[in-house]
This record gives sequence, structure tokens and C-alpha cells, in this order.
Amino acid sequence: MDKNEKYIDLEFAKLDIDRFKRRGASEAVFCECKTNEQLETIFTAFKNNNSNIIGTRACIEQFEFLKNKFNNLEYNEAARVITLIQNPVEKVGEIAICTGGTGDIPVAEEARAVAEFFGSNTKKYYDIGVAGIHRLLSNIDEIKKANVIIAVAGMEGALGGIIAGLVDIPVIAVPTSVGYGSSFKGLSALLTMLNSCAEGMTVVNIDNGFNAGYSASQINRKISGAK
Repeated sequence: MDKNEKYIDLEFAKLDIDRFKRRGASEAVFCECKTNEQLETIFTAFKNNNSNIIGTRACIEQFEFLKNKFNNLEYNEAARVITLIQNPVEKVGEIAICTGGTGDIPVAEEARAVAEFFGSNTKKYYDIGVAGIHRLLSNIDEIKKANVIIAVAGMEGALGGIIAGLVDIPVIAVPTSVGYGSSFKGLSALLTMLNSCAEGMTVVNIDNGFNAGYSASQINRKISGAK
């Protein structure tokens, strides 16, 4: 294993150990499509570098394999996120995480797990979609207390634009692949969000809870004055 000051070369992967210095957050491991042996090697290298470790899109079988290799490994099954904390990060501020429906929760949980790993407090507001908009309106005053809002929705994807029209804080909208045929596996929600006339809303890719959580945490920590 070749190690220099910028990355660790594992041949099949080059681990960016300089990323924390550059960006204030360590590299995440995308577990999907990786073998158990590859993940063990990657986790071992990061652990030996004294890095906090987060693995996304991890299945339960991968976690069951890894938990026998590493102490203090944790798994959020809904989010499909594995974490190993070696250097606790103080959580600051607040991110409100909202979903249109219960079916959107796995993507929202990925966003929540990622945001908390990178040092943000979160608060959940699940199943407050536009089909029963009174559920959103009864929670909006609490939602407004956050520094950033993540709005996760499938079907027609209207939730993000509705929330963005009611608040004066950043909204990150996440389209999900939840829906019937003409939702085109999240494309309909994505296009709704991209074409929203509500200002101040940013849109990430379909089912991309990771990027929403990461970006929201960056914004939240900057607002909170964290380093």
C-alpha cells in the first residue's frame, strides 16, 4: 500500500486522505458495486489513517461482514449508511428534513445520516406532502427555525417549491423515484423541481440523499460559524 501526503494507493482505489484538509469533510465510500474484500481494505486504510468513515448505499450483508472486522461500526438500515466515528464532531445548528410521503423516507434518512455525520443537528418532518397540505402548514413555524431545509419528494415533486415559497432560508430539493408509470422513476419530480418559480431552491439528482445532506451540512455549519 503506497501512501503519500495526498492519497493512499490501493491499486483498485486511491483514497483521498487530503480531502478533510481541503474541504473540511472526509471522503465518503460508495459501497454499492464494491466487494466485501474491497470494502474491508478501504475501511482498514481509513481507520489506520485515523479518519472518520462513512459508507453509503451499503446493504445489510455488507454491514454484517464488516461489523465482524471493525469495532464500533454503526448501520442505519433505512438510510443504508455505515459509519465509524474515531474523532467525534460537535454537531451545530439545525437542518429540517421534510418528506412528501412515507415512501420518501429512505432517501431522507440517507440525507439525515450524512448531515449528522458531517456535524449538523437535524430534525425530521416526515409525510407532510401537498396531498394534505395542512400537515405542512401546521409544522411550518418549526421548520423555519432551521438554517437549511431538505425537501424530499417523489410523485409530482411539488413539496420543495411549496416550502421554498413559504420560507426565507435555503431549500435543497431531492426528487425521489417513488411514483407510478408516468413519474418515470423520479424524472417527473426532478423536472417539477427544476422548473419551480420559487426562488432560493437548489435541486440535486434523483434519490441523491447523500449530496443533499452533505451540501446542507456545509451551509448549516457555515451559518453556525463552525470550522
